[in-house]
Amino acid sequence: MERLKKIKLSLSARIFIALVLGIIAGVALTAKPEIAVTYIRPFGTIFLNLVKWVVGPLVFFSIMSGVISMKDIKKVGSIGVKTVLYYICTTAFAITIGLAVANVFKGFFTAVQTTDLTYHASSSVSFMDTLVGIFPSNFIQPFAEANMLQIIVAAIIIGFAILLVQHHADQAKDVQFVERINAIFLKAMEMIISLSPIGVFCLLCPVVAENGPTVLGSLAKVLFVAYAGFFIHTIVVYSATVSTLAKLSPIRFFKEMLPAMMFAFSSASSVGTLPINLECTEKLGADKEIASFILPLGATINMDGTAIYQGVCSIFIASCYGITLTFPQMLTIVLTATLASIGTAGVPGAGMIMLTMVLQSVGLPIEGIALVAGVDRVFDMGRTTVNITGDASCAVIVSALERRKRERQAKGKD
Repeated sequence: MERLKKIKLSLSARIFIALVLGIIAGVALTAKPEIAVTYIRPFGTIFLNLVKWVVGPLVFFSIMSGVISMKDIKKVGSIGVKTVLYYICTTAFAITIGLAVANVFKGFFTAVQTTDLTYHASSSVSFMDTLVGIFPSNFIQPFAEANMLQIIVAAIIIGFAILLVQHHADQAKDVQFVERINAIFLKAMEMIISLSPIGVFCLLCPVVAENGPTVLGSLAKVLFVAYAGFFIHTIVVYSATVSTLAKLSPIRFFKEMLPAMMFAFSSASSVGTLPINLECTEKLGADKEIASFILPLGATINMDGTAIYQGVCSIFIASCYGITLTFPQMLTIVLTATLASIGTAGVPGAGMIMLTMVLQSVGLPIEGIALVAGVDRVFDMGRTTVNITGDASCAVIVSALERRKRERQAKGKD
């Protein structure tokens, strides 16, 4: 029994096995795809329904809980403000780079011709209509329509409202209530994500059975495009920020960061990389107390690598269904992924949750998740490496800015 416990497979390994089995079963059923469609796909649909059911309230309470926890930022003053602004800006850059790289290479992606799935892209809307559509006019409607941007805005407003009721006697109870509900939905998501292998098998098998194994070549292509985005963002954005804001050589930065980056790539765990990342940033001159605050916060809300993944997968899935995203739709993806990075970070299967949100925000069929879920571990290795590198760059930059601020204040006193 103990030996069986030791060889228990991780979720990512089980999903990968489900991918392989789904491919094999799909190829075997290419002669009679109706079997896969009639008897296998419904279970995949059940899995998707569960994900769609939980993602709305999960995001709502996760973001609200995150906003409430931001009260600690007031204690650290300018450090917290600079940290959050840096993370939001780099995440926006990351999703933009992901979309740009994916658009450059989208000609490589193969369209999936399904026999029973039709999709019509919604008519183009103006930027102002997109802006107006972000703000909800009804409390229930965003949840009923799975409008993620409106859910995010509602969560931020209510979260700040709870913080602003400083003299309310029951404020502590309000905070505890939000955190308790958030924990419940997190556990519900864990239960649903544990069914991912079944969902991937049941969603991918009919796709392969109907389209044949030729669709599988696109997986290698989308991985290549995603890693191109990871590389460009890491080298260009982080080199520019550490050299400009921290006055640090990018070569030295990446040389000192190599141990943490290698560990993150092999473990695919931002939290697990924290001790090594803290040691690397201290060698780069980051103040220990600043790095001790910024790195854990970054592991929670900084998801540059995941944002790139959202952009690439959105274009990939749209291309597979023969859809061309409009500029307002891509702008919606940027806004959704940037705001959602705070609310869904640290959630089991965060990448899948964010991708569900992004696809729903622009009306893309979320069934396309099955095409990339099986290789999510390979994606996760790259995006985790980007995430922890971004955390380290922020710690180094904020430390340098605070150090110069103290020097100016000391000169002013003199």
